[in-house]
Amino acid sequence: MKILVINCGSSSLKYQLMDMTDETVICKGAIERIGLKIEGGEENVILKLNDQKYTYDKELPTHIDAFNEVKYLLSESEHKVVDSFDEIDAIGHRVVQGAAEFTESVLVNEDIVSRVSKYSALAPLHNPANLQGYEACLNVVGPDVPQVFVFDTAFHSTMPAKAYMYALPYEYYEKYGVRRYGFHGTSHKFVSHRVADKMGKDIKDLKIITCHLGNGSSIAAVKNGKVVDTSMGFTPLDGFMMGTRSGGVDPSAVTYIMKQEGLTPEQMDEILNKKSGVNGVSGVSSDDRDICAAQNAGNERATLAHEMQAYEIAKFIGSYIAAMNGVDAIVFTGGIGENGHWLRSTICSYLGYMGVEIDEDLNVKTVKGAEAELTSPDAKVRVFILATDEELMIAQDTRDIVNSLK
Repeated sequence: MKILVINCGSSSLKYQLMDMTDETVICKGAIERIGLKIEGGEENVILKLNDQKYTYDKELPTHIDAFNEVKYLLSESEHKVVDSFDEIDAIGHRVVQGAAEFTESVLVNEDIVSRVSKYSALAPLHNPANLQGYEACLNVVGPDVPQVFVFDTAFHSTMPAKAYMYALPYEYYEKYGVRRYGFHGTSHKFVSHRVADKMGKDIKDLKIITCHLGNGSSIAAVKNGKVVDTSMGFTPLDGFMMGTRSGGVDPSAVTYIMKQEGLTPEQMDEILNKKSGVNGVSGVSSDDRDICAAQNAGNERATLAHEMQAYEIAKFIGSYIAAMNGVDAIVFTGGIGENGHWLRSTICSYLGYMGVEIDEDLNVKTVKGAEAELTSPDAKVRVFILATDEELMIAQDTRDIVNSLK
């Protein structure tokens, strides 16, 4: 079975074709700057195949045009990987927000599209684009190719009300669905199951804390295979500081700044989501590589940003240890989680009371994409670096749903 995984943004389309016989990647790539003018020969069409990268520029006005380009790349170009697009058995889509309604992946039909579209207001930058991706695929392949929605929020749907409710008037939950939803669910699901496999144990017998750390970051407490709490909330802004997102801030500080600066809600949203976090504190960059370089060069604000980030993450881990009454494994994943040895070391230094003692040499040497256990197998709390694979998780869910139809 060949499954195409699609992840659409407002002006982008990422794709990955997988052979589910052995769960290998046939090829992957992206179409960028959809609906935008291509300046100066910017190469916005990308194909990665057999460790080679091929790029070219092409203006593509809509997501339908972009998906047609994907079809051309995979089945007609000089680098084609299938003789016909008919060889693709199903398409799996990442959808950011499924709210409380969608607690698992679903086969798509027009009723599902209508129901998912109701939640676009909860994820205005993501859900409309995700739905555009589905419509683009439907326009090209027709209704006979099964398509599946895999929701970022679904894995977190096991949270109890005491974890997902906010202490706001209850009517706002009833009227508008204001509650904690959590995100990065496919990543947290993948690495929590992966670490159980690495430990040789049933996930139903484990207490795991998964740390997805990148430009956007979140932590989840997974007890007996189910999420009991997670750091992101009603939107991906909540939690701890990220590349450009503030994380949790006293709401009165937000309203105070708005009054002092005469800001609209849209302007304040821009500040909290795109001008805060590590970038806002350091004044250097949102990229962790730049922060590391600045910190090594003695930049005090870059050092402060890193120290704040590690401290906030350690506090979340500590609170989740309390929520689960213990922890068996802590997992670091994502771009920073896999690369940021200083951050991992500093976070773990706060957890000595739990008996966490990592191999610092191995911590420094482990590179992105590699898997490593930083503690001994007999440690009370085991610490792992694991590469996440959200596309594989989407493909697996898609395969399972399609197979259930037979």
